[in-house]
Amino acid sequence: MRKSFIAKLVAKPEKAAELEALQSELRQLVHAHEPDCEVYELFKAIDAPFTYFCIATFKSEAAFDHHMSIDFHDRLVPPILDCLAQEMELSFHEAV
Repeated sequence: MRKSFIAKLVAKPEKAAELEALQSELRQLVHAHEPDCEVYELFKAIDAPFTYFCIATFKSEAAFDHHMSIDFHDRLVPPILDCLAQEMELSFHEAV
């Protein structure tokens, strides 16, 4: 089973650029070091200022677990969360 998530991130206005930079670094590292992650992208909402959606798809539950425990994830996620104006909304899906 391929596992996907969609995370809604609403940035503090003064932290939006920092959020984008951190997510860009995370995306580059995921693409370079996690071959079992098929998709990892950040999208900025057109109609909602400072609202982003991170979408990821992993080849398996094990690939997702690996993503959650990799060193750069642990380094980058706390400062990403510090950029948020509200709690991240996270939903999981089965990719078809």
